[in-house]
Amino acid sequence: TMRVLVLFGLVAVALADVARFEGEKVFRLKPVQDEHVAFIKDLAKSIEVDFWSPESAEVVTVGTDVDIRVPAIYLDMLYTLLQQSDMEHSVLIEDLQAAVDGQADLKPTPRAHSYTKYNTWTDIVAWMSSMTSSSSGLMTKQVIGNTYEGRAMTVLKIGKASSSTKPAIFMDCGIHAREWISPAFCQWFVKEALSTYGTDSQMTSLLDQMDVYVLPVFNIDGYDFTHKSNRMWRKTRSRRSGSSCIGADPNRNFDAGWCSMGASSNPCSDTFCGYTPESEIEVKNVADFIRRNKSTIKAYLTIHSYSQLLLFPYSYTYDLAADHNELMKVAEGASSALRSLYGTRYTSGPGATTIYPAAGGSDDWAYDLGVKYSYTFELRDTGRYGFLLPESQIKPTCEETMLAVKYIAAYVQKNLY
Repeated sequence: TMRVLVLFGLVAVALADVARFEGEKVFRLKPVQDEHVAFIKDLAKSIEVDFWSPESAEVVTVGTDVDIRVPAIYLDMLYTLLQQSDMEHSVLIEDLQAAVDGQADLKPTPRAHSYTKYNTWTDIVAWMSSMTSSSSGLMTKQVIGNTYEGRAMTVLKIGKASSSTKPAIFMDCGIHAREWISPAFCQWFVKEALSTYGTDSQMTSLLDQMDVYVLPVFNIDGYDFTHKSNRMWRKTRSRRSGSSCIGADPNRNFDAGWCSMGASSNPCSDTFCGYTPESEIEVKNVADFIRRNKSTIKAYLTIHSYSQLLLFPYSYTYDLAADHNELMKVAEGASSALRSLYGTRYTSGPGATTIYPAAGGSDDWAYDLGVKYSYTFELRDTGRYGFLLPESQIKPTCEETMLAVKYIAAYVQKNLY
């Protein structure tokens, strides 16, 4: 029995620094009057609220659903306040810890890499190596720099080798750490590209003519942290002397209307824009890579969750992009391709008017750099599970998203010259 106790002791120590969410709930609030919006903004100031959608209190507007995560200790107070506010509301997730536990069949033993599981960073690293070595020359990998905590950021370049420089598409996943379905899609895309080359005529023609750069996980430190310590973490893990708060929002840290709207200058906020544009080394590494390859990169795709949206510039201004009509046409074609498989409905449009204004985003930055076809995907779902999309939905989500990505890629390929 002594040995058993020692073992339990070790397990307790290992789990001690893992955030738990017992009794926490996710609410959907429906503000239909200015008073409701004011109520939500006051709430955010008075208690710890984690905004799932939209991403901060500042951008809450009349007529848009608000999904928030509320710690158990505030629930009684919230119910009382909600009754007084007379605002329609519902509970999306009854017990967040149960949802976290139910999302993955987390076995204590390390699992091998799987396309229908949420893989750890360690598993993804091993997968990148084995995929590259078995890709029969269709894929190479390149380190574009390290993260704040020193992890290598690897871009996979997929395409038939060519003596001349080919036009390319750049795609990243996992800018926000807790959006696990996003890296799952990048891995799925790589698998599909490599396994259907030679049989699928569209994929074959795409990879013959173009290269696809894939960054499977952008915010690696944050992603690792969501697996090991806090499932709800969003930002990077950078530290600054003088602030006890950690990390910035990489998708508010690009040099595109930086920190002007829909972003926070408070280092403790989930939408903190960083100390300067590209203050986050991950953002700088990606921006440097895209700048270096600016002459060949024709499309930029960034994958997020959740909301089922296909967005394009601008998010930092309400002004329409110069290419608005074409970008909208392509987005609607891609959305309808996606819907054809399981009937999943996506909404298309410019970021600022379709969801909310947000400055410093990667898609706006890429577009202003000259990458015309710049798109942000917000994958499944619309809030039932939010960031905790069950593993059973990975396959259908990836299958339908592939259709949209292939639609955009085919369009870009057709309009190269």
